[in-house]
Amino acid sequence: MARTLFTPAHAAAMPLQGGRVSALVFQHGTLELRWYAPRGVDAQVPHDRNELYVVVTGSGTFVCDAVRMPFGAGASLFVPAGANHWFEDFTRDFAAWVMFYGPIGGESA
Repeated sequence: MARTLFTPAHAAAMPLQGGRVSALVFQHGTLELRWYAPRGVDAQVPHDRNELYVVVTGSGTFVCDAVRMPFGAGASLFVPAGANHWFEDFTRDFAAWVMFYGPIGGESA
């Protein structure tokens, strides 16, 4: 049976692969569940699919297409495919689930 329960402790122990800055925890169809816990600076580039972050721990500022918003644990943040985005001024304990899904180019509304 495929794994169906994913904990932050399990995810944090997953290795980074292929130059990625997030660890692949689970994949099913177009869905990728990743663990993202940058240290120091978040140097992301736009992604080719939609993504959804769910902040597990920490706080800071999230920037998406020049809009800045504070975030904290429990926040969910949507990023459409191709959008410039990053986290800044985040605490040392910042970690989030990130889910990539849908086709390249994103889904239409």
